[in-house]
Amino acid sequence: MIIDLPSTTTNDVNKRLVKLRDEGGAVALGRVLTLVVDVGRHDVEEAIEAANDASREHPCRVIVITEAAQGADDAEEGGLDAQIRLGGDAGASEVIVLRPSGQVVPEGDTLVIPLLLPDAPIVTWWPYEPPEDPANHPLGRMAQRRITDSTACDAPQEVLRRLADVHQPGDSDLAWTRITLWRGLLAAALDQPPYESVDRVVVSGQTTHPSVDLLAAWLAEELDCPVTVERDDDAQAITRVSLERRSGEIVLDRPDGKTAALRQPEQPEHRIALPIRQLRECLAEELRRLDPDEVYAETLTRGLARVPA
Repeated sequence: MIIDLPSTTTNDVNKRLVKLRDEGGAVALGRVLTLVVDVGRHDVEEAIEAANDASREHPCRVIVITEAAQGADDAEEGGLDAQIRLGGDAGASEVIVLRPSGQVVPEGDTLVIPLLLPDAPIVTWWPYEPPEDPANHPLGRMAQRRITDSTACDAPQEVLRRLADVHQPGDSDLAWTRITLWRGLLAAALDQPPYESVDRVVVSGQTTHPSVDLLAAWLAEELDCPVTVERDDDAQAITRVSLERRSGEIVLDRPDGKTAALRQPEQPEHRIALPIRQLRECLAEELRRLDPDEVYAETLTRGLARVPA
């Protein structure tokens, strides 16, 4: 069900939600959090689709803020158009799309506050360009967790290093979530005999993909060894990691973005399904934890400085 509410107010949107809930029997008690999504001037559908998929694991109220197309007549005064999506159009969530225009645009936090679920955690997600300082952005200050996605930015590496300068507990980035499986496989490989230190690491991948830099930063910080990054414009995300030890190399190789080969000294080659992670998977994983990610913080603020740009 999709209900359009042109030229409205958040108070009217809230009243309509209550009415729909009373009429349809839907309840908010099962919602575990409020997910605030700021898409800026981008299309809302990709973010809503990912949030809907993630809501099947984390039932939530999704509030999406996007700037409305603005004409000359309403450029000064502005207003608010809204849309409510329920049922099959909202996954296991309630989706509220807010399209402020004119003078109403800067009031994003004021628009959101009346629609927040009471006594529920708040997560703010910027699917595209993040603010200069997420923790001090009006939508970030109200949230326990703040999720950015440097992968979707025009200058990913610059954004990642800027986020490192302003990082606060509760900040996270989906470029970090995309390397969860890589970190697990590499940690498991090193957790087997012989228990030798790693002398050098080489990480290969797409030239500007921020996950390449974060994986290299994590390895540099955790293993305390030199890390080299090999960049390829035609690569798909991360393609190869080599851990050099005295007894030989541990290599995790994924040239096709789908299946990886794990090669270790004196062991047969292992083939592992390792597809490039989709947006909905990464968002669902981030919503599983509302406490600060200390490993990400150390990787971003300390390890990234050890990776050549």
